[in-house]
Amino acid sequence: MSKLQLTSRHVLLRYLSGALLTRVLFCCCVLVSLLEILALLEQTTPILQRHLGVMGILDYAAMRVPFLLSGALPLSTLIGALLMLTQMTLASEMAILRAAGLSTLGLYKYLVPATLLLGLAGVVLDDQITPLSEQALAAWWNRTDPSPEDGHSFWFHDGTNLNRIGYVADGGNILGTVDVYVRNPEHMLSKILHAKTAHYTKANGWTLYNVEGLDIDLKGQKVDRLDARADMPWQTTLRPYDFIRLSSGNPPLSTSTIIGMLRGAVPSDSSPGFLKAGLMERFLRPASLLVLLLIAMPVIYIPPRTGTRSLLPVWCLGAGLLFIVVQGLLRAMGNAGLLPPPVATVPALIIFTLGALTVLLRNETR
Repeated sequence: MSKLQLTSRHVLLRYLSGALLTRVLFCCCVLVSLLEILALLEQTTPILQRHLGVMGILDYAAMRVPFLLSGALPLSTLIGALLMLTQMTLASEMAILRAAGLSTLGLYKYLVPATLLLGLAGVVLDDQITPLSEQALAAWWNRTDPSPEDGHSFWFHDGTNLNRIGYVADGGNILGTVDVYVRNPEHMLSKILHAKTAHYTKANGWTLYNVEGLDIDLKGQKVDRLDARADMPWQTTLRPYDFIRLSSGNPPLSTSTIIGMLRGAVPSDSSPGFLKAGLMERFLRPASLLVLLLIAMPVIYIPPRTGTRSLLPVWCLGAGLLFIVVQGLLRAMGNAGLLPPPVATVPALIIFTLGALTVLLRNETR
């Protein structure tokens, strides 16, 4: 291969990658802005009721951006690819590239690096940035809550123990109505502790207040009431941010946190199937974007005389949306334990890849 050919390929790769990335980022900005506006329409009143003012609105919007950006990335990739390929086709750029000997597969190969870059950025966003921003948002929202006692209760496993927390306050530093069900290594109930509140300090860790309890001997079939205590230390490895995470339902989690939950080293209120499906979906994000790019490829076959009257971009957009919806449905079934994690994440990729390849091959043979 001559130096001229290498230079021309590099120029073409840079041009196509730049065109795709520019349009995807533009679509991301538009979609995130719309989602941010919708979120603020719902949350502006509670923010102002907490007397947080304009700065509170700005803080909420800034901490919400990574989560919205993560959700908008797949659709932005689809729309951005459709815009780029449609514009190039209608401007006869695609005809010029074909006349120069560039095949459909060759064009797809040139677009793969930019798509993989977007996919890897999505993985980093899901794995590191979004969990931290959502954790900060949940802690800020809890800390500014004027009536945290109205919050919902939740259960979680901490080693062999089962725990119930009535509510979380002060950004996770105060817990209300703490119930600890202590179990022995055989997972048999051995003790029950009930405390009205629990407070956390960096110096002393967790302290339970107004503690009552029962000492249970299942083998001897005997139950003894423990002496009431005004306060006692709570031996747990959990920190305030752990309780914020647990009280938030199913917030975004980092890979290290998910692995720790699966191994039992990190407290969790999620099923193993939910955690495994989330982990697989995260690292299959680049593959999902490649499938969306493949779904957008048929627009290069728009007849020049048809122009903007062609419905092919609409069909490709519908197919891409269907792919995103099917992925979401399968993931929901995996979260509910109806499907094993591999079945909840991989089949949609295979089915839509085969479908898109079939459409491309039919257009190539015309």
